[in-house]
Amino acid sequence: MEAFILTGTFGVVCRNSLYLTELAKRGLKILLITQARWRDEAFARVAEPGHPASMIHEIGFIDGGVSEEGSYNAGVVALGQAWREKYEIAGVLAVGETLVEPTGILADALGMPSPGLRATRVCRSKYLQRFYLPEFSPLSIVLPAGERDTLHPEDVRFPAVVKPASRHSSSGVEMVDDWDELHQQLQTYPEHETVLVEAKVVGQEFSVESLVQHGKAIFTSVTRKETTDSHARTFVELSHSVPSDRLDVQDALLDANQKMLDKLGFENGIAHAEWRVDAEGNPFLMEVAARTPGDGIMVLYGLATGAAAEPEITKIALGEDASYPAPARHARQIYLEHELGTLADVVLDWDGIEPHWLGEDGLWPEIKPGAQDDPPTLRALLVLKGKGTTLTELSASEDRAVTFLIDAPTVKELDELENRVREAITIKVEK
Repeated sequence: MEAFILTGTFGVVCRNSLYLTELAKRGLKILLITQARWRDEAFARVAEPGHPASMIHEIGFIDGGVSEEGSYNAGVVALGQAWREKYEIAGVLAVGETLVEPTGILADALGMPSPGLRATRVCRSKYLQRFYLPEFSPLSIVLPAGERDTLHPEDVRFPAVVKPASRHSSSGVEMVDDWDELHQQLQTYPEHETVLVEAKVVGQEFSVESLVQHGKAIFTSVTRKETTDSHARTFVELSHSVPSDRLDVQDALLDANQKMLDKLGFENGIAHAEWRVDAEGNPFLMEVAARTPGDGIMVLYGLATGAAAEPEITKIALGEDASYPAPARHARQIYLEHELGTLADVVLDWDGIEPHWLGEDGLWPEIKPGAQDDPPTLRALLVLKGKGTTLTELSASEDRAVTFLIDAPTVKELDELENRVREAITIKVEK
């Protein structure tokens, strides 16, 4: 019986349901490895007709945590051991961040296409990225568990950024201006957690998405980003623009990104690398992931190119020839900042579009691309929190509440559309 192993947080896998659809179309049994905390919801959704999870054949649950390195590995290997006796494994793919490393181990042991052992290990560890890729790294100090008292004021260049080495979604990442703030921030992390202290790179943030097959990039594109660090001490992402409109730095970014992929020995899969470019035009790597990018970036690529990327990523994981078109439109996702308080309502004054409240399962609606010559278009307004939710400061991606996605033939039209949509949205918050 042929089967395919997907790994990742249950909700993330269901939201990226095109992978499930592509595998089901091929008649493959879908095996999912996810965290044990999803057990009850996963079983409920699998039994729900029409839910993406209903396409899953079998689920294996594992224990672990992102702040403890390697904590998921043994559980994933144990499931892989059992499943290779029961099924003929056709491929493996990490959909979310947390299980990238053990998925790389599975793929290597089973002889399946994957980014490769070095890439999957390094991409899950911020301090390994600094060690393997020093030419693209800001000044960085690694503080292993139990060694935070070895750091001295003269070692640090301020302003500095403090970040846990194994987390994701901007969790725990904070800027500090002096030694006292740094010392206070270090107290907020568990003792067992490895922490990095880095010189802040001042400049525009970007990401580079690359589809790689047999060690060659078959598609590469730059995304421009905005984050909260422009006016706060955090680094939560507020917008993604596909493709980037900063053509002045594109060549430098693409060149650095290719050198990074080569040094990691990246073999097969999708790479999502986040960069900052300083005032002199030098790219600095913030971090790189060996999996599908988060937020709505995959949707944006669909809107910009007219084609979904997930089918091609699935082909790469199965060893089939893959290709992907260049962007023909400009697309953008905006996350709106909000007042603090209780979310009462979200109102949109826009013909033909209503706010879409995601609900308990967090599933996004299908957002289909239009024609290449469509006028500037608002595709969706999504409310990520339920009514009555307490809205807090944006310290991590999970704190965001409202987002919209737009596309247009030109950057100028996209900018104008963004302003009009912003004016049409009211987030009602009760104090």
